Amino acid sequence: MSEPGRGPAPADRRDGALLVVGDVVTDVIARHRGPLASGTDTAAAVRTVPGGAGANVACWAAYWGAEEVRLLGRVGADAAEWHERALTASGVRPCLVVDPQAPTGTVICLVDTGAAAERTFLTDSGASLRLDPGDWSDALLDGVAWLHLSGYLLFSEPSRALVAAALTSARTRGVPVSMDPASAGFLVELGVDRFLALVEGLDVLLPSRDEACLLTGLPDAVDAAAKLSRYVPLVVAKQGADGAMVARSGTVSAHVPAMPTAPRDTTGAGDAFTGAFLAALLAGARPEEAAREGCRAGALAVERVGGRPPAPG
Repeated sequence: MSEPGRGPAPADRRDGALLVVGDVVTDVIARHRGPLASGTDTAAAVRTVPGGAGANVACWAAYWGAEEVRLLGRVGADAAEWHERALTASGVRPCLVVDPQAPTGTVICLVDTGAAAERTFLTDSGASLRLDPGDWSDALLDGVAWLHLSGYLLFSEPSRALVAAALTSARTRGVPVSMDPASAGFLVELGVDRFLALVEGLDVLLPSRDEACLLTGLPDAVDAAAKLSRYVPLVVAKQGADGAMVARSGTVSAHVPAMPTAPRDTTGAGDAFTGAFLAALLAGARPEEAAREGCRAGALAVERVGGRPPAPG
């Protein structure tokens, strides 16, 4: 079994950086046990940590051995320096646009400390969804071997326009592009047909089970992953405690089991999977091997509080 940063034996190594474009937010995590007590107090352990799906993916990719990881995101002046320091300490090269008007996005994560460690998010996207085409430059792809886009970018008009510009640039340069749909709740608001139209030309899609079922209208996760792979060449469907499925050309080609774990907080588990998957893919792993690395990272993530990997060293 490989160690973080030492992926499977190279099969088709890609030399160059991973560029992640996505959200950078401040997570306020409240871990409580049992149902919330309406109208009164509920005891909880509360922590404030750096987060955001895009930022988390970048940090996990760096932790899992990707040689160079860059992140384009938008933050408010209130927390820009804090986030930049946290990203740099995690081995990520930040390219943060400081918004002159909006504060940094904030997510309140309510985590039930029962056996499943399930979480509920209250999201104020703030500056994170104010990325726009003016923040994009073709030069951002200089030296880049892979582009990953956070699905959260599709949930506002300015950042949708940035996605279109980034996809056009990537296609012109022959840079593969992946996306994590990010949120079943936001997908309902956006609309399935609109989502599929916006991601046309994508190379890899990494949905959760709920997202895959929502995007296809199919209740069975295997059928959903298979159908999605008719739209996107490679689909890696994350199944939580059931591992992951790899689908191509309308067929599920592999089911990778999850690693045994004792969950404390499932926040960022999917981001950990995606970051490790991309790091392994860049190192030359086949998709099935990369998905195995993703499951290992997801298992590590749920044993920690917050969505980021352990501090380096």
